[in-house]
Amino acid sequence: MPALACVDAAVLPPGYAFVWDGSLPAPGTFPGGTPTTAGCDTADCPSTWSTDHSAALYRIDGWGAPYFCVNSAGDIAVRPHGAATLPHQEIDLMKVVKKASDPKTSGGLGLRLPLLVRFPDVLKDRLESLNAAFDFAIQSNGYGSHYQGVYPVKCNQDRYLVEDVVEFGARFRFGLEAGSKAELLLAMSCLTRGSPDAFLICNGYKDDEFIALALIARSMDFNTVVVLEQEEELDTVVETSRRLGIRPVIGLRAKLRTKHSGHFGSTSGEKGKFGLTTMEILSVAQKLQRLDMLDCLQLLHFHIGSQIPSTSLLADGVSEAAQIYCELARLGAGMRVIDIGGGLGIDYDGSHSGGSDMSVGYTLDEYANAVVQSVMFACDRKHVRHPIICSESGRALVSHHSVLIFEAISSSAAKPEPLPSNLAYFLDELADDVRSDYNNLMAAAFRGEYEACALYADQLKRRCIEQFKDGLLGLEHLAAVDGLCDLVAKELGVSDPVKTYHVNLSLFTSMPDFWAIGQLFPIVPIHRLDQRPGVKGVLSDLTCDSDGKVDRFIGGQSTLPLHELAGGGSSSGGYYLGMFLGGAYQEALGGLHNLFGGPSVVRVAQSDGPHCFAVTLAVPGQSCADVLRAMQHEPEFMYATLKHRALECASASAAEEGDAAFCAALAQAFHSMPYLFCAAAAGESSEGEGGDAAGSDSDGCGGCSGEEDGDDWEFMRGLSV
Repeated sequence: MPALACVDAAVLPPGYAFVWDGSLPAPGTFPGGTPTTAGCDTADCPSTWSTDHSAALYRIDGWGAPYFCVNSAGDIAVRPHGAATLPHQEIDLMKVVKKASDPKTSGGLGLRLPLLVRFPDVLKDRLESLNAAFDFAIQSNGYGSHYQGVYPVKCNQDRYLVEDVVEFGARFRFGLEAGSKAELLLAMSCLTRGSPDAFLICNGYKDDEFIALALIARSMDFNTVVVLEQEEELDTVVETSRRLGIRPVIGLRAKLRTKHSGHFGSTSGEKGKFGLTTMEILSVAQKLQRLDMLDCLQLLHFHIGSQIPSTSLLADGVSEAAQIYCELARLGAGMRVIDIGGGLGIDYDGSHSGGSDMSVGYTLDEYANAVVQSVMFACDRKHVRHPIICSESGRALVSHHSVLIFEAISSSAAKPEPLPSNLAYFLDELADDVRSDYNNLMAAAFRGEYEACALYADQLKRRCIEQFKDGLLGLEHLAAVDGLCDLVAKELGVSDPVKTYHVNLSLFTSMPDFWAIGQLFPIVPIHRLDQRPGVKGVLSDLTCDSDGKVDRFIGGQSTLPLHELAGGGSSSGGYYLGMFLGGAYQEALGGLHNLFGGPSVVRVAQSDGPHCFAVTLAVPGQSCADVLRAMQHEPEFMYATLKHRALECASASAAEEGDAAFCAALAQAFHSMPYLFCAAAAGESSEGEGGDAAGSDSDGCGGCSGEEDGDDWEFMRGLSV
């Protein structure tokens, strides 16, 4: 006899009378076959697990090569020099996390997570690889000029990153591109230490001040080019140049017919946001000729769209633009540069596919070769001198150089509702139509018809919810039915096996493109990769928004293989995940949603020390005071107001020490990061707290306990670094 669960003979179908034992027929007893259960196939989940299996599971060799791999300890390792990295130069990410998060008393930096780790060596290798690819294509094709790229600072305006680009790119005459007055000032300042030949490309909409600043930059011997985004800008350029007595170098942005069909190509084609049509290009050239300034027109710029998926699309766009370039040269313009814009994509999902917004079907060498050949072919046919090739590669240059590391602080899964002891009583009070659904469910369970069981259980639940909404069913009755249906789902093996991992992160602050445009980033546990992941998980951030979660992952997966959180964390102190390839745009786009602020940041360089790395810069994440101040609040005044209220509300018998403790707690709250602090996971202790309020992110109140008002105010003024 199957283990059929019956509640009461009065509510069972005729002829069925059994005693409730709390279970339904075991899945293996169903005559139709065992229900499909969650889990991996034996071929996909070998009995023994290795780091190679983790690398394949998370596609690390696809999206991570040549900068990320799994080491023998089961941790993600960074290969700072790409393919040229020697084994002893690999940097263990877990060791970086430990160095950054351990308290200062233990030799760490006392930083809180989330943590953004920058690797300038990776940035240097990306820049060198890009230039090497173009140099090889130019030499192998016999091209008559050279490549000279620029970095669009809008991609990530971090000071040290931009300075690194200028420093590493000086020998390649690598320049910068600016799209606003603030970016232009930034670029000018950084390029004072760069190559004098490096381009300073000025894109975007421009007013009189922008153009005047660009011309002043030219008078300061910067190789500045003002790119016209619309025809009307020419009049402003001409008038400003005459007023300042500075002859400009002018570029045009062409609005091509070639259109990128993917998500990132929505601004390309004839209906694109920026650029001049062929009629407008011709009009600008004719006007410059009348002004005897046609020699000032020296650059043609275009942009097909970000994340170009294939070299065939790339070659099509470059060929069209090269024809325009040649025609302008034929008309007498002083053309010498073709700027192919951005679009050099990266492989986010490791599929090496040209049919996805998350991947690209080419290498750096293939990209460069397609550009060089297309420009060369058009110029040779028109007998035009080969121009300098410029590109504005941002995503491909900086995406790999940083890793966002965050911690899973807890996990939860849907738990079956406990069945009340008086279940029979509640079921007996159900309406006739609902009891009919229940009787059908029990009969199907007895017959071993698991598909019918699932159908009747769903129908029973829906009908009860409708009656509950109409006020015809009590909360206890609804809970009893929910518990019964959950039990049915569990016994049939169709209950949801997905766990939600709660992570110490703000998705809107640190990966806004995921929420805004559906951009997927590789997310991987950075340790325990020598162990089999046994959980299907999704990630939920700290924000109060229901869409503050990551439930789409590379490879088209709706869950991420994760490890169990044993006792709140692993033996190393916590369970850490890394988001990779997010070095472009995420920091610039991230705001202050829920006032969480940015993560802590460390710059890590490869070194010959015992741990293969050295931390060259450590910046604590924004404190509560910092983010409040950014939204025009005044933390010092807020603290004084709250302190006054705390003293007013203190009881007459309260000890003076208690008042001081309240004030210290308030000051500490302003000083602390908005993110959660997991002391056990961070390996911190009470002895490790305290420290300099302006120089660390520890939990100490800076010695404010028991101090006078003036000292409290002085402490508050020191909260913002």
